[in-house]
Amino acid sequence: MNLRLVIAFVLTALLLVGAGSALAADANRGDKIVVSQLTDMKGAGAATDSSDYADFNDDEYADTKTLINDPLVVWNKFWFYFNDAMFHGVLKPVATGYAWAVPAKPRQWVRNFFVNMLFPVRFVNDILQGKFDAAYMEFSKFIANTSFGLLGFVDVTADKKKLWLPERPTADGFGQTLGKAQVGHGVYLVWPFLGPSSVRETVGWVGDYFLDPLSYCDLTLLEMAGIKAYKNVNNISLELQTNEYEAITSGAIDKYAAVRDAYIRFRAKKVQE
Repeated sequence: MNLRLVIAFVLTALLLVGAGSALAADANRGDKIVVSQLTDMKGAGAATDSSDYADFNDDEYADTKTLINDPLVVWNKFWFYFNDAMFHGVLKPVATGYAWAVPAKPRQWVRNFFVNMLFPVRFVNDILQGKFDAAYMEFSKFIANTSFGLLGFVDVTADKKKLWLPERPTADGFGQTLGKAQVGHGVYLVWPFLGPSSVRETVGWVGDYFLDPLSYCDLTLLEMAGIKAYKNVNNISLELQTNEYEAITSGAIDKYAAVRDAYIRFRAKKVQE
């Protein structure tokens, strides 16, 4: 209960900061960094919930321009390189060993379970964004996968014919909803373990926390962190050959700038959906 009160307080504070940052963004446009943009730290409820970085067509959104302040560059760079070291020194080696020990099919079942569990995040944000057709599709998938897919471990809807095509992109979280409501990013932020974000996307992450069923389980902070860490390791293990984070950073002169630009571009793309 105390943790939830703290999170609620942080959410309120960040909303106020975000509103001020959005107003400052319009007033001080000339002081901003023009970010050329490209990745995917997916929203909390991303339906294809792979890793923090996923497939993204750079050319398709090459003309998208977004402005963002990066005044906390010292803080951001410190945590960026910390996260980078954790990825290469801990997460990837553990994921590689896990992939060697556990076949791909069970690991895909685990991913399916977590995607299904985050149905409330996608459903509520679909409603908030006015995507009622996508909300209906999400609800249908959740009922089918929970009932006939062993609580979502099996995605029984993957090969089913859709009721309409093309299927509308589903919401991936409250950060996207805020973006559609014309709330600006505020300033760019990098959080330990969580990765790239902004004031707006951090508020979105906190909002999504209250829609995550895990937040209502009787779990300690350590247990929650363990579950999240296992989820990330499982996701990385399924993408060892196609990891977009490595694709973005491996040839970059400035890895920090490459990921920042990529992240902002991807979030702009999600807001446009």
